[in-house]
Amino acid sequence: MDWKDTLNLPRTDFPMKANLTEREPEFLRFWEENSIYNKMLEKRQKSPSFILHDGPPYANGHIHLGTALNKILKDIIIKSKTLFGFYAPYVPGWDCHGLPIEINVEKELKVKRGELPPLTIREACRRYAERFINIQREEFKRLGVLGKWEVPYLTMSPEYEAVIAREFLRFLESGQVYRRKKPVFWCPTCVTALAEAEVEYEPHTSPSIFVKFPLTDETKTTLEKKLGLKIDKPLYILIWTTTPWTLPANLALAFNPDFDYIIIEIKGELLILAEGRLSALCAELNCNLPPILARFRPDFLEGQKAKHPFYSRESLIILADFVTLETGTGIVHIAPGHGEEDYLVGLRYGLEVYTPVDVEGRFYKDLPLVGGLKLDEANEVILDELKRKGHLLYSDKISHSYPHCWRCKKPVIFRAEDQWFISMTARDLRKKALESLDKVRFIPAWGRNRLESMLERRPDWCISRQRVWGVPITVFKCSNCGEYLKDYRYYEKTIALFEEKGCDLWFETPVERLLPEGTTCPACGASTFEKEKDILDVWFDSGVSFAGVLEKRKELKFPAQLYLEGSDQHRGWFQSSLLCSVGTRDIPPYEAILTHGFVVDGKGRKMSKSLGNVIHPQDIIKKYGAEILRLWVSAEDYRDDIKISQEILDRLVETYRKIRNTCRFLLGNLYDFNPASHLIPFDRLPSFERYILHRLSESLKKIKRAYENFEFHLVTYEIHRFCTVELSSLYIDINRDYLYCETKDSFKRRATQTVLYYALDTLVKVMAPILSFTAEEIWQFLPYPKEEKSVFLADFPELNFEITEGELKHWKEVLLLREEFLKALEIARKDAKVIGSSLAAEVYYLAPGEYKELLSNKDFWEYFLMVANFEEGELFNEGIAYTSEEIKGLRIFIKETTYRKCERCWQRRPEVGTLENQELCKRCFEVVNASF
Repeated sequence: MDWKDTLNLPRTDFPMKANLTEREPEFLRFWEENSIYNKMLEKRQKSPSFILHDGPPYANGHIHLGTALNKILKDIIIKSKTLFGFYAPYVPGWDCHGLPIEINVEKELKVKRGELPPLTIREACRRYAERFINIQREEFKRLGVLGKWEVPYLTMSPEYEAVIAREFLRFLESGQVYRRKKPVFWCPTCVTALAEAEVEYEPHTSPSIFVKFPLTDETKTTLEKKLGLKIDKPLYILIWTTTPWTLPANLALAFNPDFDYIIIEIKGELLILAEGRLSALCAELNCNLPPILARFRPDFLEGQKAKHPFYSRESLIILADFVTLETGTGIVHIAPGHGEEDYLVGLRYGLEVYTPVDVEGRFYKDLPLVGGLKLDEANEVILDELKRKGHLLYSDKISHSYPHCWRCKKPVIFRAEDQWFISMTARDLRKKALESLDKVRFIPAWGRNRLESMLERRPDWCISRQRVWGVPITVFKCSNCGEYLKDYRYYEKTIALFEEKGCDLWFETPVERLLPEGTTCPACGASTFEKEKDILDVWFDSGVSFAGVLEKRKELKFPAQLYLEGSDQHRGWFQSSLLCSVGTRDIPPYEAILTHGFVVDGKGRKMSKSLGNVIHPQDIIKKYGAEILRLWVSAEDYRDDIKISQEILDRLVETYRKIRNTCRFLLGNLYDFNPASHLIPFDRLPSFERYILHRLSESLKKIKRAYENFEFHLVTYEIHRFCTVELSSLYIDINRDYLYCETKDSFKRRATQTVLYYALDTLVKVMAPILSFTAEEIWQFLPYPKEEKSVFLADFPELNFEITEGELKHWKEVLLLREEFLKALEIARKDAKVIGSSLAAEVYYLAPGEYKELLSNKDFWEYFLMVANFEEGELFNEGIAYTSEEIKGLRIFIKETTYRKCERCWQRRPEVGTLENQELCKRCFEVVNASF
């Protein structure tokens, strides 16, 4: 045979080329056909459990980058916990009810709200949700996410709907639920009440007007007496508003009891406002500061009245602490039917909760001046009327943050309608919820402050919706006296029917067939009852998922160790789940909350069609494969907003290529290695190999710690760093010669393979939660016997390769010296063109005394630097000279060698050309002879 056949060249037939888009579906089939997920659970069934409870995505449309980010993060956690040895089942779920689906169905059917029977709409909504559940399920699976996809939880399943109704009745029976006419966020476009979590604040342009309310004659006289002042000109109370349409509902004017109020004269008219707003008003009107005619405390006017600026009625003058000096005039016009604070202060003063606006955002037709008009149309009419009556001091436009509906993106209003509420004060719900946060770990820590501040200021929870696609508010009302049945015993039959058939029957079954036989009203004794028509807020649906999933599924438990969602869920699911759990169980449903940011483009901008910066996960998968998406999720620090752009994707592709190519090299060079017979014990390995394995052991500790702390960007960084630093640019670069050119079973080669084996075995397992497809591919083509069928049935490795402090110090100094010699070699190669590669270099040096012994091993340094010759000395008049800045006194000289090249290993050695085979060096000559 030819001597070239004695080379131990790596195998190149492994299908490790990065054609991810084609290879990934093969591994999806492999996982499914071999029930890998179920086997993961079976193997660890008796281990300690780790429960991550899946917050249900909405079954409406294809997944986007935000949902992909969320699901991949969860998958990384579940897989890492599994490889740590935990029993970590993952039960995905979907939020199926609600406004977005109902509106889309109405569009598809080309009907308006109320035009079709409820059951017809509900059936169409169910089909719509099922369609997108199936679409999203396949899209999530394509990301490489493993879980119980065949048995997810659905909020529209009969058993879950029964749980929703049962949990509502727990609140009702405990006295935490009430029904009242009270202003709430209302979307005229979607025609329903909204919870705070369903409201988004966006820029909006509104009128900015200063309106004059004339004082009644009685009030004017009272003020004259108290001030000892003769008022002989028109006197007005001045207010400011950005919602002129609320003026028809005005019933009062609120002063702050702690402010000083003044009377000034502008353009021949007397105006009352807070003294602290005078300068701002004059700046707005572009006029000089007028003299203050009188100063008084507002209790002078409490209980007095002003005239409405365009209706023949009066407005009560009241006191309210919420009036501020930040904007306006220090006096607020009060419409109890259109504002939370207005409503509360109105209750204190006995004001009517007056709402002249209907469910579609139009004024009732019988209302003078604006009857039948939409709100924006009414604004113009009201401004014209104020001008005509001389009660408009000034008007302008203002751009400000204004609440919009989360679904239709249109502005919402505050509007009073009879609604159902969960009280934040009954049974100390707010207090208990806030105190329970002490038991919760927040990742990152700022999540606590965010959730805490929202709980502190949130109003009572409006849980009723005026739609049909949802779980009905399961309440019976006495037709005679209006009392509601609150005891759970009245509803047991209904709940049992829900569990069997779902809650559609509420909309079709007569009341008497839902109530226990012989039911009478405990208040009046009547026997006729009515069903509530409103449905529950979908945030209640998902908020009770701990009861419908954690407490119901035998593989799960309550509370969960972790809830994980985007930062918007402090207003949504995190909060609704906490309130539902604390309100009925007195403990949080989670031990920890992990929060991730939003996906933004490379410049930090929110993704939108108008900016043209939207990137779809399906497009990334089609071009690069899901693996690059998974790498993006892990490489970015999710605690902030997560950036993505083509430039970022290109960098990730390069990072992936380096990791993959390193593993491909390891795989290719272990083709003839069997750890059972070829593995060399750690204590017998050469010092360099021991050092690399020690570094591998330290790297593994960092990676495990990062997984445990959910710091996946540190995992990715450390995997990439070890591949490129310790392996590619150090160990592989230096020891490649041993792999290819030593005899097959030589100690040097088997020692090198031992290091490669440990490196590959470690890398394939620690990358599996993140680079799942690549890890499985490597695992399937490992050339030596494997303990498990899939990498996900393995465990994270346990390595403890310790070396002495002396060895660590030694290698720290060696590597420092190596860096300096490599700098000199690079200058000689790239800048001076003295050599073509380091193999053609002769290296001479002058070193300070403390390094002389370390540099005295000529053979080691020729091997470690991959040079033809290495010795102490100084060159004159040839090659290049380099003076180290890092090591004082180190001078390095490089020249090209005259030694011939060995045609087998390519090293330049002095004996090449002097042996029997003149093409080979001594080492290769001996290897070849031994092979023949």
